[in-house]
Amino acid sequence: MAIKDYLRQRYFPHMWCPGCGHGIVLNALIRAVQGMGLDKNDIVMTSGIGCSARISGYVDFHTLHTLHGRALAFATGVKLSKPELTLLVPMGDGDALAIGGNHFIHAARRNIDITAIVMNNRIYGMTGGQFSPLSGIGKKATTAPYTTIDSNFDVVKMAVASGATFVARTTAYHVLEAVDLLQKAISHKGFSVVEILSQCPTHYGRKNKEGDASSMMEFQKSKTGKLGSKALEKDPTLIPRGIFVDDKDASEYCSAYDKIIETAMKGR
Repeated sequence: MAIKDYLRQRYFPHMWCPGCGHGIVLNALIRAVQGMGLDKNDIVMTSGIGCSARISGYVDFHTLHTLHGRALAFATGVKLSKPELTLLVPMGDGDALAIGGNHFIHAARRNIDITAIVMNNRIYGMTGGQFSPLSGIGKKATTAPYTTIDSNFDVVKMAVASGATFVARTTAYHVLEAVDLLQKAISHKGFSVVEILSQCPTHYGRKNKEGDASSMMEFQKSKTGKLGSKALEKDPTLIPRGIFVDDKDASEYCSAYDKIIETAMKGR
């Protein structure tokens, strides 16, 4: 199947700002799905509200554009009713770890077979550039004109601590790496989290004087290091990329739930 067959081309050109990293994430995701040979009729994507959530409008899968922060809750319902389907959940800062934080940690704790894609641009882009749980201390935003004082979540550490059985991080710059990690996440039987650092030149970059999209992608290139690389050993301040957890032996929620149903039916 060609790339174009996975897209709703009637909705293009997309609404993302010039230079936004989310289009690159869409590119990587479609290439991952194509490379795996997945039938688009077997894929369901649920999304919430925000720049990242617009992906569900552009892909020609079964899609649910749902409430802000509730994408994982809807995905859980779909997966429990149709466990044979592949569930993809693209989320932004708020969908994943602000209003959606509780759903995130419990989906990870249950280890339900869903792939969560956290598109981390460190800002609320669609609603005007407010700071988010991923912005970090000392950053400017429309709601923090004198800089933020809130510490940021580390998506990887949060996912690992919550029990996700596949956890990875990459960037919009490392697009081939993103394709590979997304394929591994989708193939994994359990709750998978792939954090992708994605640039927002319109709000975050401009407010924090980080330059245009190419400058922000240069940061993703030079300020990150692959797990196990010499670069990361030499400079521990680099943001690590790669696979942090890949537990193939953990019990998946839907499979365990089926056994409970089987036990209950025997009791009758």
